[in-house]
Amino acid sequence: MQGYDKHAFEPFAVTVDLAVLTIRAGALHALLVERGQEPYAGRWALPGGFVRPDESAEDAARRELAEETGLADVSGLHLEQLGTYSDPDRDPRMRVVSVAFAALLPDPPEPHGGGDAAQARWLPYAGAGPLAFDHDRILADAHERVGAKLEYTCLATAFCPPEFTLGELQQVYETVWGTALDRPNFRRKVLATPGFVEQVPGAARLTGGRGKPAALYRAGGATTLHPPLLRPTTEGLSS
Repeated sequence: MQGYDKHAFEPFAVTVDLAVLTIRAGALHALLVERGQEPYAGRWALPGGFVRPDESAEDAARRELAEETGLADVSGLHLEQLGTYSDPDRDPRMRVVSVAFAALLPDPPEPHGGGDAAQARWLPYAGAGPLAFDHDRILADAHERVGAKLEYTCLATAFCPPEFTLGELQQVYETVWGTALDRPNFRRKVLATPGFVEQVPGAARLTGGRGKPAALYRAGGATTLHPPLLRPTTEGLSS
């Protein structure tokens, strides 16, 4: 490394931000924290913080999630990198580049604020903004990413408990996509997709009304959907 000057470039910080989504009471919710200090003190924001010199971005994401919301070692957490956000003025303190993650949680516990977060809550996605920094954009990007991945992957089962009904799986699609789907058509497409779900032998659950208990399913071994389950706007899944 002879001749290399590490001081030749302007230093900047690296942070992580987490757009954590779940479904509660039939509505899409996001995990948000109230900032306890400037900048944007008192504003809602995504959980996150600075990456330490001795940790990876994913390790930092899991640490910040635990510190700011109390959700540590959460069973069923699906975490994936969403993108990098690097606008020069996105943070008024200094040049900050953020590695953002999208995360999904089925049946999550109640969070509680910690670290520099005054409080943490699950808030409806539809009324989540305006958020601090560029977190509105990150949250919207996470929603779009999840909605797109429901079409061609088995990601929808990450919103469900280990055993679920096809009605509960359909509710995931309807909630994320924001549109109603035709029940018989959805059921036919799901059961015809190899490896998407598998029925739990002899297991059923009453789902209300006077009908017979609904059969229970669990995630199958597939990770991608062939053929894909496209949104009604592109294929007419609700017809």
